Amino acid sequence: MTDSFGPMMPDAYRNRGPERAVLRAELPQPEPIRVLVVDDHELFRRGLEIVLAQEEDIEVIGEAGDGAEAVHKAADLLPDIVLLDVRMPRRGGIEACTAIKEVAPSAKIIMLTISDEEADLYEAIKAGATGYLLKEISTDEVSAAIRAVADGQSQISPSMAAKLLTEFKSMIQRTDESKLVPAPKLTDRELEVLKLVATGMNNRDIAKELFISENTVKNHVRNILEKLQLHSRMEAVVYAMREKILEIR
Repeated sequence: MTDSFGPMMPDAYRNRGPERAVLRAELPQPEPIRVLVVDDHELFRRGLEIVLAQEEDIEVIGEAGDGAEAVHKAADLLPDIVLLDVRMPRRGGIEACTAIKEVAPSAKIIMLTISDEEADLYEAIKAGATGYLLKEISTDEVSAAIRAVADGQSQISPSMAAKLLTEFKSMIQRTDESKLVPAPKLTDRELEVLKLVATGMNNRDIAKELFISENTVKNHVRNILEKLQLHSRMEAVVYAMREKILEIR
């Protein structure tokens, strides 16, 4: 059968279909998103690896069972994304997040945790996390979140985002109601404690830093919240930033 377009086509343009197919096949494919999985439950890590292995554009390049190991692995492997639990032995996820950002600045961190505490969310974001997801999400959502964060977006579980918005709305309302009232004066020691609270340190670490007892730290924190009429450590962190007691890097 004669090609009806044959006589009208210059020789240079004949039979180019196969060549175009070859060219398409030779086009470089985008590199997969390189992921480091960090969780102290081995079964959970294995499950994530199996799920993510089904995604052509995602590659699990390593795993770690605690925060300390995560920092070493991140420095060696330089992943694109780190899936990081909050509560882990040896070194917690928040502290590990800060350290990972130092040794692998290009890595983006998604906290994948059961903790729905607002304070953990805020401290994780302050430590450099780009996402905060609860483990109740589906496997498809994990893959979608990895892609979104790799693409420059932030990801927060809807329930956590709602809590955060509610908390900030409440803070704004209280600020508006009391903006004509001078801020209560904190003692020098209370300011020291507030600064350390705002960096994400727990009471035990604050006690070690200031060479005081953990009970004394608890008393200072309670006094700070009472004086400032705040209800949580997260509110204290926001207050510290708003009053320029703490500057976020």
